Amino acid sequence: MATQGRQLPPNDPISASSVKSTLTAYFVPLLLLAASIFFQLVVVPRNFPPSYYDVLGIPKYSSIEEVTRAYERITSECVEVPPTVNLIKVQYAYELLTNQILKRDYDIYNIDEHLDVLENVKEHHSGKHLSQIDLPLIQNASFDPIDQDYEFINAGNFLSKFEDDKALLLQMVSSGSNRCAQFSETWKRIVNLLKGVSNIGVVDLSDVQLSVYLAEKKSSGKPFFRSGVPALLAFPPGCKSSKCLHRYEGELSVDAITDWLATNILNLPRIPYYSKESLVHNFLVKSKPHLVKVIFISKSGERATPFIRQAAKNYSPYATFGFALWKEEESTFWWNVFGVESAPAIVFMKDPGVQPVVYQGSTNSSMFIDIMEKNKHHVLPQLRNATSMELGCDVQGYSRAGIDTKIWYCALIAGRPSQELNKMRETMRRVQETLSSNGKIDDIVDQDPLSAPAALAHEQKRLTFAWLDGEAQHRYCFFHIHSEDSYETCGPRRGMTDVARLFVVRYEMNPKNEKLDTPKQTNNIFNALHHTESDPVSTLVAKYNGSTDTSEIIRWISQIIKDGDSREIPPFKTKAPELVPEDSSHIWSKSSKKFISSGKNVKSWSSGLISSLSNQIGDPRIGPSLLLAALMSFGLIWLNRSRSTQSSSQNEANQIKDEDKPSRRSRSRSGANQLFPPSITDSEPKDAQQLPLSDSDSE
Repeated sequence: MATQGRQLPPNDPISASSVKSTLTAYFVPLLLLAASIFFQLVVVPRNFPPSYYDVLGIPKYSSIEEVTRAYERITSECVEVPPTVNLIKVQYAYELLTNQILKRDYDIYNIDEHLDVLENVKEHHSGKHLSQIDLPLIQNASFDPIDQDYEFINAGNFLSKFEDDKALLLQMVSSGSNRCAQFSETWKRIVNLLKGVSNIGVVDLSDVQLSVYLAEKKSSGKPFFRSGVPALLAFPPGCKSSKCLHRYEGELSVDAITDWLATNILNLPRIPYYSKESLVHNFLVKSKPHLVKVIFISKSGERATPFIRQAAKNYSPYATFGFALWKEEESTFWWNVFGVESAPAIVFMKDPGVQPVVYQGSTNSSMFIDIMEKNKHHVLPQLRNATSMELGCDVQGYSRAGIDTKIWYCALIAGRPSQELNKMRETMRRVQETLSSNGKIDDIVDQDPLSAPAALAHEQKRLTFAWLDGEAQHRYCFFHIHSEDSYETCGPRRGMTDVARLFVVRYEMNPKNEKLDTPKQTNNIFNALHHTESDPVSTLVAKYNGSTDTSEIIRWISQIIKDGDSREIPPFKTKAPELVPEDSSHIWSKSSKKFISSGKNVKSWSSGLISSLSNQIGDPRIGPSLLLAALMSFGLIWLNRSRSTQSSSQNEANQIKDEDKPSRRSRSRSGANQLFPPSITDSEPKDAQQLPLSDSDSE
């Protein structure tokens, strides 16, 4: 009889799903365990490579004598054996640790800038005898910071560098560094470019106290400089703590370092570059008419230095700035348009029709400030909110002649920007030049005696010439001209007519002890709302209605000054409207006035975060911590799963018992029925019979 074959059990889907659920439940502990193993086997060895002391087989921070003995012991054992890579490392470790300066930098700051020499020797001389290798491997640097005329900063004078609230740029140097020697000339150029803009100093690594304070810190607390030396550090203005310290990590070039300092530390926006074509359309045409146009023509194409950018920001109410690159093939254009022969050069574009002012050659900070002071105004300056005090044409200020001057004058040309206004501005420039006449008043008096009062007042700085934008300063313009046809000069253009008008404002300082207010009126709300204090200076306005002849205008101004100086005019109460401030240049208005003292913008904050994470990732405590977290999570998950399994088993057992026993409701009902006798409506007896019914009741 044939026996039936044994049947294999089908695949158990329950076991596969249980394995999957188990792996899912323990995913986090397994991930932590894998991270812990990876950290201990990969990350820690990379962050803690064997030191040069380990190469020599001696304890860390051993003395130079111990290093020498260890080197002699190792080399004596390998005299007849061709040198291996390890022996080359022994030679390098010996040279590094027997140099007192290099040993100090390595022990304290973990600086090893000659590592490329070791890699080069290992690559090209591996397998050769030690006598065939050029020794020493490390060439001693012939660099002494003291010989470089540096301004050294130490722990004693460090705090004194923050007294003037300027930015502070520091270079960390070491006398044993070849890189510092190569960087010395670049540093000298940077120092010259930053004079007057930022405090500058050098910190030698021999000053351990200050150097450790300025260094970055690893998780173990060990100080280090990420890129070795030279290392550049900067404190922003107002920053006096290492919390707001900036570290430079870019290219060690003059242009890159100065641009980093000007942009990230001093918060100075860049001055844009223009080509020959865009210079006219995007700079000269679009610049505001009240600003002097300053063009820097560069031959190298380098960005603006910090002192130029600082000066450009300071003079932004007076001028707008742009850079252009000089090309030899475009030299004809620069000569014909601006009168520039070669680069570098600075060009000042002033009033319409006035020849550009050109300065050839390089400039330093002090020279550039002097040049800007001489050329920050137009030849005929504009009366604006930013210039009224300086010109002496402000009722809240004083004369250019000084605070003791009682009476002075301002001759103003008012009008909307137009050809008519440009013509009158040119006429007033001729008047101004005639009265100046190189300061020789006698010549002016001899030629035209009637012009003497104006010439004398101009020399004494009691007479100022300026022009006023009647459209932008319409309230000021209407207040002084105040005539039926003043709309032809002031306010928005209403018709085709634009008229530029000349008027002279006489200023007289009111006596300080004399009250000019009107008699006290009844105290009520209306008077309180409309009561305003009078200006400290009284003004009178004289309007000119003559021709544009220069001599006639000068005689008229002279007559006004003569009458104004000779007549006693009682002071009176007045309140002149204020000049409307102009919109600042968009380049400077969006700069970092929002700059905070901590000195952390988004870019520097993100780079600082990355650096901090890279410093902390080498912490050897991370691996054991991950392992501990993995074990704890394993235990918690196992405990929770065990409890859930026990509870489910108990629930199943209880469910089976409940099925075998009657329900609580039925038990309670049966127990209650035992207290009452059975009735006919209850259960039927076993021997019960049904009696037949008859048809009649009598039966």
